[in-house]
Amino acid sequence: AFAFELLDGDVRVRNESYADPTAHEYRVRIRDGVPHSCSCPADASGDGPCKHRVAVAIRPQVLELAVQMRVVADGGSTSSGDDDTTDLPCECEQLSETLPCWNCVDAGRRDLSE
Repeated sequence: AFAFELLDGDVRVRNESYADPTAHEYRVRIRDGVPHSCSCPADASGDGPCKHRVAVAIRPQVLELAVQMRVVADGGSTSSGDDDTTDLPCECEQLSETLPCWNCVDAGRRDLSE
């Protein structure tokens, strides 16, 4: 059985079937939404994708999360497209002068460094 961990837009795949699973961890690099390469020896020497790349490719939720993480890590933003919430009103007056309220931070009207 494989375990997955997100790593800055890539995925660490660990084969939990071994007695020492940490000796069987490999980084699958995601490029343009596709498992592009793997740090395992089989991927470097084989003709096709290794089992770790295939394991990521057949799990669309893992792949999508890795792609979203890369966008956020690159300074971009993600949007599911179905967020119809409105900004909450400012509550800064109820707080100390040094910190903005969370509503303003969340809406982008102020940031925590102000």
